[in-house]
Amino acid sequence: MTVTVYVPRDTTALAMGADRVAARIEQEAQARGLDLKLVRNGSRGLFWLEPLVEVETAEGRVAYGPVAPSDVAELADTGLFEGAQTHSLAHGRTDRIPYLKAQQRLTFSRIGITDPLSIDDYRAHGGFAGLEKALPMTPQAIVDAVKASGLRGRGGAAFPTGIKWQTVHDEPPGQKYIVCNADEGDSGTFADRLVMECDPYMLIEGMTIAGLAVGATQGYVYLRSEYPVAHRLFSEALERACQAGYLGSDILGSGKRFDLEVRLGAGAYICGEETSLLDSLEGKRGMVRAKPPLPAIQGLFGRPTVVNNVLSLAAVPYILDQGAQAYADYGMGKSRGTLALQLSGNVKRGGLVELAFGVTLRELMEDFGGGTLSGRPLKAVQVGGPLGAYLPESQWDSPIDYEAFASFGGVVGHGGVVMFDDTVDMGEQARFAMEFCTVESCGKCTPCRIGAVRGVEVIDRIRAGTERDANLQLLSELCETMVDGSLCAMGGMTPFPVQSVLKHFPDDLIHPRGGTPC
Repeated sequence: MTVTVYVPRDTTALAMGADRVAARIEQEAQARGLDLKLVRNGSRGLFWLEPLVEVETAEGRVAYGPVAPSDVAELADTGLFEGAQTHSLAHGRTDRIPYLKAQQRLTFSRIGITDPLSIDDYRAHGGFAGLEKALPMTPQAIVDAVKASGLRGRGGAAFPTGIKWQTVHDEPPGQKYIVCNADEGDSGTFADRLVMECDPYMLIEGMTIAGLAVGATQGYVYLRSEYPVAHRLFSEALERACQAGYLGSDILGSGKRFDLEVRLGAGAYICGEETSLLDSLEGKRGMVRAKPPLPAIQGLFGRPTVVNNVLSLAAVPYILDQGAQAYADYGMGKSRGTLALQLSGNVKRGGLVELAFGVTLRELMEDFGGGTLSGRPLKAVQVGGPLGAYLPESQWDSPIDYEAFASFGGVVGHGGVVMFDDTVDMGEQARFAMEFCTVESCGKCTPCRIGAVRGVEVIDRIRAGTERDANLQLLSELCETMVDGSLCAMGGMTPFPVQSVLKHFPDDLIHPRGGTPC
């Protein structure tokens, strides 16, 4: 009898020694004369358990983790290959692990379940069903479905995806482009990477549907160069999709065309901004463009272009397959569907949590995250990347919703949630925000280029006790200037974390602890 064992091969699992674990499992199986089928799947997103080894049984997959190479022999002795649950690393049925069972996985329903590069696996779990339904539809019908779903951009602006598509659709026929922003540079975010490493055909399918919707025949994935595993796996998936007829000049015999390529970025955070990204794709230095004109009208090479985040495009196959209403049934208010929340920082159980909009930060950090890894009280949480506000406990019971967060100056952004315990020096965190901008600014506009440099200097004077009251007033005015005068969100949002520290953690700014950023 063949024993099927799953060992993930995404970046997180590999960093934790998954290749060595897989090799030890093969050795143990060979030594015991077992017929082993080793599947290198993707991560389930339960990072605190990586490498998470799963064994197929008659009742379903059972999980063990975190497994080190040195654990394998003992696990085998206690019944690993039979799915026994006597070892301390055993967690029972994988789909019954509370962290996973309590989620609402629509976009990430396949990660960790399938072989990421197997088209047969992808199809067996609903893959390409959305594309097959989209092929006979009119472009306008596809756009209407996305609009009806309520899907909004899963980057910073949360702009309605269907409206953006409609704008490109309505432009005169000719060369149009689909550009996927996979330059996932926000601290504490990894959902885009998980899509490309664990379920790459979902992104390919979503981009192809987008092309059909707006009349685009060429797509580009702008991938950050710091993701070599994602680049390798996604590139292999592209080749296989082309060979199987899901890309190219005659998609599934329909006569419709869509080609897709990957382009690597060069480590510039500013290229996560859509117009800077387009400049980089064109072979130029990544510099923010003034808007208007919008990229939907004059984008890549001056042509109408859809620029969407990975998670926005990855949600499209579900919408086309299950229907717009099935997606819109999740969420609250104007925030429909689910959000991929990424727990990191000082957290006991870090990983991916996909839930409908409306869950509170406290529920997320306590019920899923399990509190801080240090065991110390939680002091602050930053949501939405390095330019998001630091939120105090008084705001942790707010529902995660675009409008609810905006009402108190919060940012949902890409869904990154970074936790800090009570040892963090929030004054140093405020300084880091300004310093980050000085390094990552494209330099095109004065408020961002000069304002961030002056911001670091002013914070240093405040923390040194130099004319503190006058410099606190100056810092407040500088933040307002950057918010109102910057050309893009780089400079416009840099003050958010600083302003939140001024408002909620002023003592840390005035009385430095001498610590370092967590």
